[in-house]
Amino acid sequence: MNRDIVAGNWKLIKGYLKTQWNRFTGNRPGVIAGMRLTMAGRIQVDCGNTNQEADQQLRRFAKNNKDYRYKGSL
Repeated sequence: MNRDIVAGNWKLIKGYLKTQWNRFTGNRPGVIAGMRLTMAGRIQVDCGNTNQEADQQLRRFAKNNKDYRYKGSL
């Protein structure tokens, strides 16, 4: 198993736990940070990218989609 995939799985778990904890405490910016961490972990696992490549993809998405609004509930 690739080390980047293992690191991505760990990032997925950390992001999920961070999201759930911040939902419990009512910290909306923390929820968003946890979702971002989860998404970076998902990119890393699915694509086998390094940590830096996954973060670059997320930054590129945020830059290109500034008016994107999440339709689900936080």
